[in-house]
Amino acid sequence: MCSNKTLKQFSKTYYLAAGECNPQGEMPLTLLMTRIIEVATFHANSWGAGYARLIRDNHVWVLSRVTIELKAYPKINTDYTLTTWIEDYNRHFSQRNMRLDDADGNPLGYIRTIWMVIDLNTRASVDISQLDYISSNVTDLPCPIEPMSRLRPIEEGHALDYTFGYMDCDFNRHVNTVRYLSHLMNLFDMDCYDHFFIQRMEISFIKETHYGETCQFVIDDTDPVDSRMSITDAEGNDHVRARFHWQERN
Repeated sequence: MCSNKTLKQFSKTYYLAAGECNPQGEMPLTLLMTRIIEVATFHANSWGAGYARLIRDNHVWVLSRVTIELKAYPKINTDYTLTTWIEDYNRHFSQRNMRLDDADGNPLGYIRTIWMVIDLNTRASVDISQLDYISSNVTDLPCPIEPMSRLRPIEEGHALDYTFGYMDCDFNRHVNTVRYLSHLMNLFDMDCYDHFFIQRMEISFIKETHYGETCQFVIDDTDPVDSRMSITDAEGNDHVRARFHWQERN
């Protein structure tokens, strides 16, 4: 179910089926990431500024940074709603926020995202400061979570190699956002997720990764409730940096 009472806000309600749940019977973070991208796309489409419009100029929206902070996740066989709005933008980035509500309309948490538009030929960012549909739809609706912290390179940690395959890639022919997150989450075992949940997640996408590329997944988990990770290529360049803050389950 979609709601588009005003162009400044857009909401969509989903049902969490059993086949979508994680082993703890709740919404997996990877599914939430998928829904974040979907709802952002629906909102952009409502302005006539989605993929169908931008691709005429060989441009696409690309997700650059995501911060998610939740007190709980939607549970199996329940409805949940994502509401999105634009907080700010400049020539390079658009800041889009979201709120996640349970079936009764109670907030479960908030999301901050940063988007950019790139040219598919040059892979360079496109100036979005002149896009009237963004400036006319900025709203001052609050988002109470802190913006992303500065994610620094990991100086000490342990690592494992992974070669990205066909199923890791999307229509832009680079590694999919959700696949990055899925691999990062698999760095932790079932026992960890049985006793803790990711209360706050920060992820920054720095450099594109492509099919057949081998990278190191580097993790610093010296702090048991604050894990820092990177996906780093053979030349030592970080493609992705991420941080999970864990909270013990009740």
